[in-house]
Amino acid sequence: MSHLPVNHPLRPLYRLLAALCGLYVLLFGIIAFTQTAGLDTFAQDGLPWVLGLKANRAFALLSIVAGIVLVGAAVIGRNVAHYVHLAGAVVFLVAGMAMMTLLRTDLNFLGFTMSTCIMSFVIGLLLGLAGLYGQVGTREQRDREEAFRHGAGPDPESHVLGAENVPRSQEA
Repeated sequence: MSHLPVNHPLRPLYRLLAALCGLYVLLFGIIAFTQTAGLDTFAQDGLPWVLGLKANRAFALLSIVAGIVLVGAAVIGRNVAHYVHLAGAVVFLVAGMAMMTLLRTDLNFLGFTMSTCIMSFVIGLLLGLAGLYGQVGTREQRDREEAFRHGAGPDPESHVLGAENVPRSQEA
């Protein structure tokens, strides 16, 4: 992705935040799965509250899978976490919008509420933050990006149209 910070000093903090989001989603899924043992998979009524959210069995299973992916990416780290967190951010933000759209319809087959939508947005934003600042690269890549960012060097990336992107301090 173009001109994202490489080797940001707060990268471990952002990765920790993403791991905590993944742990919350995983823990929610596990507890919800046990709490919904007697309910239908796509039940919409009589759903238990788990960690501030309502859940049916299908939503619990989906949360377990998402939590495992997020925690796994945070444990692996490097650029795997960078890309998984960026993709996870998009998924959680789009899912939050879709949940809000379907909230009071018969298509609410996962049994979500407005609090579920809000948590999806919060998790999506935290994952986006972790993804944007989680890129890992070599020292040379970091130095080229920093030089370009401060107007002291040329654009380190080649662009599709082939135009040169020179900082204003170096224009002829």
